[in-house]
Amino acid sequence: MPSTAAFTVGGTFLSAAEKAALEETAAAVATSGKGITACDEGPATIGGRFEAVGVANSEETRRLYRQMLFEAPECEKYLSAAILDPETLYQRSDSGKLFPEVLSEKGIVPGIKPHLKIYTLPGTNGDTVMQGLDSLAVRCKEYYQAGARFAKWRSPLVIKMEKGCPTDLAIKANMQDLARYALICQSEGLMPIVEPDISLSGSHTLEEAIDVNIRVQSELFKAMIDHGVYMAGSTLKPNIVNPGKDCPISYTVEEIAAANIFVFEQSFPVAMKGCNYLSGGQTLEQGAARLSAINKANTKGPWNLSFSWSQALQLPLLQLCEGKGELQLEEMSKLYVEELKIASAAAKGEYEWAEGDGDHAGSEEAAKKRKLEAVA
Repeated sequence: MPSTAAFTVGGTFLSAAEKAALEETAAAVATSGKGITACDEGPATIGGRFEAVGVANSEETRRLYRQMLFEAPECEKYLSAAILDPETLYQRSDSGKLFPEVLSEKGIVPGIKPHLKIYTLPGTNGDTVMQGLDSLAVRCKEYYQAGARFAKWRSPLVIKMEKGCPTDLAIKANMQDLARYALICQSEGLMPIVEPDISLSGSHTLEEAIDVNIRVQSELFKAMIDHGVYMAGSTLKPNIVNPGKDCPISYTVEEIAAANIFVFEQSFPVAMKGCNYLSGGQTLEQGAARLSAINKANTKGPWNLSFSWSQALQLPLLQLCEGKGELQLEEMSKLYVEELKIASAAAKGEYEWAEGDGDHAGSEEAAKKRKLEAVA
């Protein structure tokens, strides 16, 4: 049987060898039981987390911290990839090796975050788009030469039912941007991870979240195909479909899992090898319970469903430093590997969660807030 790399949809700018390389990277990221450690926070963002626990923010502190995340003993058993900030891409370990080389030697694919800053779309009640496409091709070429083999672009959206958000304009603009980003990445040899990030904030129900997520994802995949993106050489990084944090209605983790599978079954291309869920403000326990339940519920889809977590993994590590004035690297390394074991089990549907973990608990206070919003 001939390889599907011989066929194309839309653009024909990639050679068979280039398609094969992109697909190889996508397959490596989608290794069963492994996921992505998202270490792409900029200096200010990670610095804020350091300062919150009394650790001074400096380039050296950031380097030591990322080195711990990349060199923790046996972390490669649970990690397929790591997303780096541009600063980290050019930093070196204590051994003198650049971090992309350190990761590659452990079988962890190094990637990069190339998007820049958020811009608010006028007239949309606060909807946003991400900036950075103009200079993307040049930067992707540099990142590939520095050792990166994939990129990740985040397009954040917020559900505000009372304000009509996300608007159709915001969905179309963001998904077109993601498709154009993916096309540019592939032209420079980087496997694109597309991240439509719908926030957990709000009071929307699970049913409303399902509707919005289907609209967003179907728009994304249509835009990617229209742009001629090679779908088998790309990866999805979505939010877990959840009710808003202030939703007054309670849902079990099994109901949330079923919602996620339903969304995927509507439009997620089987050409794509998998998705790596973002944590989006969920704790490790919440994220692991929901990811494990989603994998248990996935009886039809061929995709590898795993994790690409930052805060869920990192915030507990930083709590070990509170009141001590410096990074507790040895303790952090041990806890990090234990967290990765939990995430890996969830990615295989083997994590057994405690009762209530992963459920959404509605409240009377949230119900009152939703009624007030409806009146307003």
